[in-house]
Amino acid sequence: MAIIKKFRIKSFKQDNAIIEFKNISLSYGNRLILDNIDFKILKGQIFGMLGPNGVGKSTIFNLITGLISPNSGKIQINGEEVNNYPVYLRTKKFKVGYVPQHGGYFNDLTLYDNLKAVGEIVIESKNLIEQKISYLINKFELENIKNVKAKFLSGGQKKKLVIAISLLSDPKVLLLDECFAALDVLTIKMLQEIIVNLQQENEITICICDHQARDLLACVDTAMILSNCKIVAQDSPQNLVNNANAKNAYFGDSFNFN
Repeated sequence: MAIIKKFRIKSFKQDNAIIEFKNISLSYGNRLILDNIDFKILKGQIFGMLGPNGVGKSTIFNLITGLISPNSGKIQINGEEVNNYPVYLRTKKFKVGYVPQHGGYFNDLTLYDNLKAVGEIVIESKNLIEQKISYLINKFELENIKNVKAKFLSGGQKKKLVIAISLLSDPKVLLLDECFAALDVLTIKMLQEIIVNLQQENEITICICDHQARDLLACVDTAMILSNCKIVAQDSPQNLVNNANAKNAYFGDSFNFN
């Protein structure tokens, strides 16, 4: 598979973390999910998370957005502890956007009406709503399907719609949960290009979790592997697939990125 990114950001300012987990632990009853993990997502990065089912990737997204709270440790956004901040405040103050694996749109509304319904909530200036909707429809090449109900859209078209909806509020951070799942090869390539363009053109920090390792690694700057409640490896895509801990925990010996 061809590498989507024409470049990979090799280094970032070390003090420019937009999201930081410090000694985060989380349990559901007697089941330990995350065990004292630490990591940073740096401003401007495309950051990836990989790991087996149930390892805690979506849980990390829920912790970032505030849907759940850790048992211990600190979560910081832009250097500010947010453990006690509710979902709406994290979204509004820190501009955190979220694209769920499933749903995220109104089935019986047209693509245009989906954008307008959300735009009327998140865009304060009513004069800018139509302007922003028009921009996103053009950006994602949705003009010819803007009057089609969301339930009749293809998987790729629905994913474009949900990303467009998430961009209405001008997020600084965008979380993409299993964004490549159940999509065909051409649609995945299209989505990878959208993600990279959002980083380059809109300067959005992006975090992706997915099971499609090659597809994720093709568009991220750095990625980490979660296994047994811990982060077992974190590095650039090429270095990560050659990491012994990553191979043992996730990739195996036969995985080839190129």
